Amino acid sequence: MEILVAGLVVFLGIHLVPAVPGLRNALFRSLGEKKYKGLFSLVSAIGLVLIVAGYGRAPGEPRLFDPFPVAIRIAPFAIMVSFVLFAAANMRTYIRRAVRHPQLIGLGIWSAVHLLANGELRATVLFGAFLAYAVVDLASAIARHATKNFTPVARQDVMAIVGGVVLALIVMTFHRALFGVLAVPWGR
Repeated sequence: MEILVAGLVVFLGIHLVPAVPGLRNALFRSLGEKKYKGLFSLVSAIGLVLIVAGYGRAPGEPRLFDPFPVAIRIAPFAIMVSFVLFAAANMRTYIRRAVRHPQLIGLGIWSAVHLLANGELRATVLFGAFLAYAVVDLASAIARHATKNFTPVARQDVMAIVGGVVLALIVMTFHRALFGVLAVPWGR
């Protein structure tokens, strides 16, 4: 469990740096754009590796609560919505303009449904941490008015929707092979 927690601290910690503009700006000025982005990417990758390794090594027990049946039933739809929001976050979409912070909202939906559909200690730590991060970073982004102006392109909305749904269906189909849990009846 310690490796999982360390990975979450590293990964989510580096992702919270932009929520502290003074720290982010000081690092950006002292390192320069390329080194800042390189360090950000390296620390993120290390954190992600620790999360994956730590989750895999953490015991499945104890179970803290019984999974919520409604969370299990809505999970496939919620995950499709999340993946569409993830895709729209990096494109010039009407979705992004309307939602403002689609990546954080998508992360909140993804982590909340996984948290409620699970119940194991390690899953509660993992998805609870991501949900807490999404809430904190969303509040910070709203307070900082962290949005970029752009002109939406309808074609990019279509690409985000199709790409997000297709990727979600692929992940759900292979969820058991990837994560050990059957997510949909047709899964493998």
